[in-house]
Amino acid sequence: MTRIDDTFRRLRAEGKKAFVAYIMAGDPDVETSLAVMRGLPQAGVDIIELGMPFTDPMADGPTIQTAGQRALEGGQTLSRTLEMVRAFRAENAETPIVLMGYYNPIYARGVAPFLAEATEAGIDGLIVVDLPPEEDGELCLPAQAAGLNFIRLATPTTDSRRLPKVLQNTSGFVYYVSITGITGAAAAKAVDVAPEVARIKAATDLPVIVGFGITTPEAAQDIAGIADGCVVGSAIVKLVSEGRPVAEVLDRVASLAAGAHAA
Repeated sequence: MTRIDDTFRRLRAEGKKAFVAYIMAGDPDVETSLAVMRGLPQAGVDIIELGMPFTDPMADGPTIQTAGQRALEGGQTLSRTLEMVRAFRAENAETPIVLMGYYNPIYARGVAPFLAEATEAGIDGLIVVDLPPEEDGELCLPAQAAGLNFIRLATPTTDSRRLPKVLQNTSGFVYYVSITGITGAAAAKAVDVAPEVARIKAATDLPVIVGFGITTPEAAQDIAGIADGCVVGSAIVKLVSEGRPVAEVLDRVASLAAGAHAA
């Protein structure tokens, strides 16, 4: 059992849905992003998604692309991202952390060294958006052997023939992408998402978490109400990009979390 599994078990017992928050590591600098990260659990975040900056983030919209570029220009590296995790873990041993990003930085590091460092630092799961199920031997299976959850994305274009392949080695939870396109591109609508969530849940016992296009507490409540929880990323990253004080960012996160938990 990972921290992710434990978190969903606790939430089910409490009759609550999960709120997952995404931030970009090192944006606009390590100190600020670490301060936000440290405040997320108290703001009601159940699982933290920590973005790994990358030069070609094909699934991300302008807000997260720009955040990643700022982080890279500020000297953020995979090593520094793992150092952030170690600093967070020195104060918080309970909140799950999922690294989200692309395979290139991991490949450059070497899969075995990366997995050893990630587990030592306190990572609980991985979302690597550019590794399809056909490449599970590359990272997915080694990661799960190392004790990490490997979380797969399902999308509006994942049809009934493709879904079993997507789910076969997924663990932790399934991340349903609510819209066709990139992050921050459109608003998620519960009426459109509900049938897709039901279709995925009929094929797996894993929790289904919905992300992309959720920007308000009301939307978080609506989407969490038809799934096992929701993810908010661009709306939080945008506040950081605007230079808002950490306390203001966390206040906004708390309102989004309250929305999800009210579902």
